[in-house]
Amino acid sequence: MTDATRTAEFEELRPLLFSIAYRILGSVTEAEDAVQDAWLRWEATATRPDSTKAFLSAVVTRISIDVLRSARVRREEYVGPWFPEPLLEDPYQDPERSAELADSLSMAALLLLERLSPLERAVFVLREVFGFGFPDIASAVDRSEAACRQLAVRARRHMDAGRPRFEADREEREELAGRFFDAFREGDVDGLRELLSADVQMVGDGGGKAPQWARAIVGPDKVSRILISLTEPFESVGVTVEPLRINGQPGALFRDRDGRILNAFTLDILDGRVQTIRSVINPDKLGHMGPVADAWALTREANRARRQQHPGPRGEPDDGPQD
Repeated sequence: MTDATRTAEFEELRPLLFSIAYRILGSVTEAEDAVQDAWLRWEATATRPDSTKAFLSAVVTRISIDVLRSARVRREEYVGPWFPEPLLEDPYQDPERSAELADSLSMAALLLLERLSPLERAVFVLREVFGFGFPDIASAVDRSEAACRQLAVRARRHMDAGRPRFEADREEREELAGRFFDAFREGDVDGLRELLSADVQMVGDGGGKAPQWARAIVGPDKVSRILISLTEPFESVGVTVEPLRINGQPGALFRDRDGRILNAFTLDILDGRVQTIRSVINPDKLGHMGPVADAWALTREANRARRQQHPGPRGEPDDGPQD
């Protein structure tokens, strides 16, 4: 096999390999590293495998399982809730499995996958998402076909138990998300409240590296009030909202006046209402999408602007309520 052929075959499969690794790991940077490690092993392979796709998928799966096992320890020590790194676009497309690919990419689905063991997660991703046969899966995870079938059954049971029963279709989700971000920009607390479910939650992932809520905010009144409290500070420091799809779901990137990424919001929309709002503001999880803003500096600037606009008694700055 010539070097050119080796490279061409790998590059053709790179989108698939990344998509497998990302779903197992929930991390763009770790998935990219896993794909690079797979390339090094492919480059060192002396003999041509019967199926390049099966071979490289097995290699990247084994690498991802090893990375996930070590990452789980770090995630248990993570400051606050841990969310997957936001992904703007899945590089792998397969019209025959478009529903499975889209369903498995959402933040909610990736967080459900976190409940599985590394082997269950890998088997589920290969079988349910990408449609691999059990012989190839058994080779990838170094288990018997019978054991892989059992792992697949257990994983499917856990995933089915955690999935929501009702979901709005894509067009309805996009329309509702548009209204949500319009209400946010306009500071329309009533408009926001009517779009939120009775048990809505807003949760943030700052990883201890950016300002974030200390705990989940629950209920439409609290969530709408907190969101609207951000409108004026964001406007005062030039933060803009860019609605787009994140992990295949409605969301938005928040950018500073220089276009640097401050935050990523994703919305879970169920039964015609926003069920969960997830905020990823940890800068380590945003850098793969572009330059990252300094959230602490923006917060200080916004607080100064607020004190100037709303001075306290006798002209003294009013620090306002503290969370």
